[in-house]
Formats: sequence, structure tokens, C-alpha cells
Amino acid sequence: MARRPLPRILSTGSTQIARSRELARTAADSATDVLHPLITVSRGLRRLAAAGRRRWADTPKDKRGPLLFFVASVVLVVALVPYGPLLAVIALMAAAAWQGRDRTEPEPDGPDESQTQRLQSLYEALVPYFSIPEDPAPLFAHGGEWEKAFPAYEFDGSGRVTHLTVRYPAYFTDGEPDSRARIEQLLHAKSGRGREYRFAWDEEGNQLTITVLSPLPTDIAAQRFVTAPGETVLGFTDPSEVQRTLPLTHGEERRDVPPVVWRTGIRSTEPHLLVVGQPGSGTSTLLRSIALQALQYGDVLIVEGGGTGEYACLTGRDGVLAVECGLAGALASLEWAAHETERRLIALNRARQAGHPPPDDTKRPLWILLDRPSAFTHLAAADAQRDPQSLLQVPLRHGRAANVTVVVADQFDTADALSEPVRQHTRARVVLGPATAGQLEAVLGTPPHTTPVTQVPPGRGYARLGTGPVHRLQVPATPDPYDDATSDADRQAVLALLPPRTTPADSEGVEAAQEPTGAEPVPADVMATEGS
Repeated sequence: MARRPLPRILSTGSTQIARSRELARTAADSATDVLHPLITVSRGLRRLAAAGRRRWADTPKDKRGPLLFFVASVVLVVALVPYGPLLAVIALMAAAAWQGRDRTEPEPDGPDESQTQRLQSLYEALVPYFSIPEDPAPLFAHGGEWEKAFPAYEFDGSGRVTHLTVRYPAYFTDGEPDSRARIEQLLHAKSGRGREYRFAWDEEGNQLTITVLSPLPTDIAAQRFVTAPGETVLGFTDPSEVQRTLPLTHGEERRDVPPVVWRTGIRSTEPHLLVVGQPGSGTSTLLRSIALQALQYGDVLIVEGGGTGEYACLTGRDGVLAVECGLAGALASLEWAAHETERRLIALNRARQAGHPPPDDTKRPLWILLDRPSAFTHLAAADAQRDPQSLLQVPLRHGRAANVTVVVADQFDTADALSEPVRQHTRARVVLGPATAGQLEAVLGTPPHTTPVTQVPPGRGYARLGTGPVHRLQVPATPDPYDDATSDADRQAVLALLPPRTTPADSEGVEAAQEPTGAEPVPADVMATEGS
């Protein structure tokens, strides 16, 4: 069937409407310019009339008679004087035009004295780094003009720089990290500490742009995020960093916030996650948030090395296979997880060879969350037992194909106890809490483009997924609902996300002893496959 053309009114209507709007806007602007004097005089007459009414209302009643006699005398004198009425009308119009003028103060064209001094001090501080004696026309020189070096700048209400563009000579070694670090450290110190700055280097244009970043929101509570299966929200970042937003609820308020989404599953390039932070930085909060999101579509196995009961709220919940806090339980659970990974691999391989779809018992994701596994390393060495981290080699190496995800969280002071497979296969990284530039680079693989600060709220840090960029991160508030220090609103938000409790199945025999606490019984054929 031949395609019929659209009617002319539909094909050209949008162009005509746009042209009509442009003509109407031009006519309105022209009319405003022509009638501007009349508008000014009318505004002035209204102000004069209002001032007269206020003066009449403020005059005592016993003095209103003499005031009326005085006004009548002035009117009579003006009427008898030659050209008096004409001069009175001219004077009235002039007074109305003066009163009706636009009284908004014009914005200053340039910086004030304090801002000029701050820009001059920044300029003088950069002279030793952006000048050489051989330069015949240096852009930076002592006593030089800062206007050429700083083409754009902005200040906040306190007079501190919020945005600055710096032009530097082409011979500056902007490709060397050490040279960049010196300039960034200097500008951070001179522009004001206690704030987070983003440095954008334009090597082609020989320009450096400094921007002060606003704090990330810390009032986002745990809730159901609008994500697809296989997507996990680690936290939230700056709007300029990602092209996606999530609708969130904060009480009765609704807003869209840019998230940091970590994709797991068979097609993921970063199937496992490593979280490192200082004590109290929010690493356990992030693991609780991940667990609540993972329980929507999969099963969760939790191993806690700290022994503080941070995950007691998940014990006995639907989908939670076990919450282990002891060395023996951790070894048994992780050994079962390694066998389960092998069983899934064997089942998937047999299904592919037979030309069948993947079995249903291999499609449900399995999450292994370990909080401070280095604590078990010292206990295992003291008791001459096996290190639980050695059991993670199979889930880490083959977890992506078996739909098994491993999340490891530890602290900076014990991060050196993490095994080599954990370091090698966890390509998604998160750093929480205050950290130096060297610590950030050691964990993330590259330093962030922002200056780290020493005082940060819990759950604040950086995230990097694989070889992608480093994002600022704020973890949603997911505290332990059984903690007395938790607010009632946050407690109810976490409790609303918990799955219902399930009664552990009564198991007998050796199979029950090999299963982790709260796990479903493993079929006999599965155990036979694992043993093989």
C-alpha cells in the first residue's frame, strides 16, 4: 500500500506556529519598548498617590483642615499664575517619572575589592609554576594582570571562589600527574579548604576549570528503586556524571536523583564488588542496602567477620540462606557456596551440550556478602584452620557464568589481609569515608578528579566500575533497624523492605549438617553432583 502524504496543515503547522510565536514575541517586545515611558509614568503616579494616601492617614484629624486649606491655596495660586497649570502638569509628570523608575541596582560588571585581592593572590601563587625565564611574553609574572589568566570566575555570598577558569602557557607539563597534583593542591589551599573541588584539564585549549561541588544529599532513605533485574543501586552521585535518574520518595516529596548503578549477571563486565572504608564509614550500610535489593530476585548468603550483629534483621528471612558470624559457620557456608557454584556450572554445561535452556535452579541469582573476612583470616591462622577466603576462588572466578555474585567489604587497616583472588576478581570498587589520595588510587586504580575532604558523613565516598570514571557516591541510609540509635523513620523504612520470616525446615542426617543455617535442603542428586 502506498504511503499517503500528511495533510498540509499537519506537515507545515508546526513551522507556522513557531513563526507566529516569534512574531508575537517580537511585537510584544516592540510594544514594551514604545510604551516604556508611559509605563514608568503610570507606575510613578501610583506611587505618588499611595504616598499621598499614607500622608493623609498619618495626619491627625485636628490638622487635616489646615492641610486642606494649604493645598487649596497652592492650587489657586498655580491656577492664577501665567502658564501655571502647564508647569504643574510638567512638574507632576517629572516627579512621576522619577518615582516610577526601575530602582533595582545593576549588577557590578567586575569583582569588588575583596574578590580582586583574592584573584590577585591566586595569580601570584601560580606564577612560579606557570612561568619560565625564557618566556619573552609570560602570561604569569609577578605584578602582572590576572584578567588575561582568569577569563571566567564566580564567587559565592561569602566571597570565596565557586568557579574559576585558568589559562596556562602551552609549555606547562599538564600531561604529568605530579605537575597536575601540585597545581590542584595549591588551588585547593588558596581557594578555601573544607570544600570539594572538581578539576577539569583541557590539554588542547591549555585551560583548567575549577568547580566547587555541592554536597551530595544525605537524606535519601532505603526504598524500592526502579531498576531492572541484575541492576543494583550503590548510591547516588552528581547530575553531571550520569545520564540516568531514579524517582525517589522522601516523605511526601518526590524527586529524581542520579544513581550509580552496578550491573551484575552473566553479561556483566564487573561481576564482583570490593568495598573498603574506615570504621564507621558505612560499609555495613552499603552491604545491607545491597542485600535488600538482591532479595527481590535472588538468594543471599551473609558472612560477618566483625561479630557485631549488623545483619541480625535478615536472619530467618525468605531468601536469606544463612547469616554466619563464627569461623566454623563461615567455613561451612562458603564451602557450600563453592560447591553450589560448581554444581551450577556442571548443570549449565550439560544443558548447553544437550541443546536445552538453562535449568531453573541455575537462573536464580546467588549473592555472597562478606563483611570483614580478614577477621576470620587471623582466627583461622590461630586455630590452624583453613582461611575462608580460600573458598572464594571458585565463586570469584566462575561466578559470572553461574550467576553468583560476591561482595567483600573490609577496612583500610586490614585490607592487606585480603587474598589475591579477591583483589584480582573484584573489578567494581567502592571507597567510603575519609581517605588520602594514595589510598583512593590504590583501591580504585586511578585518583578521582575531585579533592577528597577529611570530614564526610557516613556512606560518603567514591565508586568506580571496572575501567570507568570515578564517581562521587552517597549510600542510601540503610541502618540496622535493631540499633537503638536508629531513628524511627529509618527503622520503618528498612523494616518495610525486609522479606517475611520463614520457619527453617527440619533437616536430619549428614545433609542437614552440611547446609548453612536457614538454607533450604539440597536435593540428593545435587549433592551427588557436588561430590563428583
